[in-house]
Amino acid sequence: MRKTSACGFVQNEGAEILLHRRADNGRWGLPGGGIELDETAEQAVVREVLEETGYRVEARRLIGVYSKPELTTLVYPDGNAVTYVALTFECRLLGGCPALSEETLEVGWFSADALPDSVSAGHLERIHDGLARATAAFMR
Repeated sequence: MRKTSACGFVQNEGAEILLHRRADNGRWGLPGGGIELDETAEQAVVREVLEETGYRVEARRLIGVYSKPELTTLVYPDGNAVTYVALTFECRLLGGCPALSEETLEVGWFSADALPDSVSAGHLERIHDGLARATAAFMR
């Protein structure tokens, strides 16, 4: 199955990057998830960041579109496999505080040179692209 998802690249005033540790696989990554039928990609990223981290954000610009199956396929604990076309947005932090959910084991802010060892490879690529501050969106 192929789905479309949206994730947020969020930095605080200290340039630290917002990550959450997923409950389904224990890996760290950018907050995000599937786009629902009744919402835009921008609405989805705002909702997903809030649900998974407790932080309110505003989508500012598209960083990139990611569709390499080797980096965007997830096999869930129930055995279902989904390959995502992942849209990554640069988001501006508006407020909130860290909060856990069914999908999130931990929430943290990390400097680019001190990311957790268990960040998924696909999300590392998106983080590097977000840090590049390119004027055009990446297509990977």
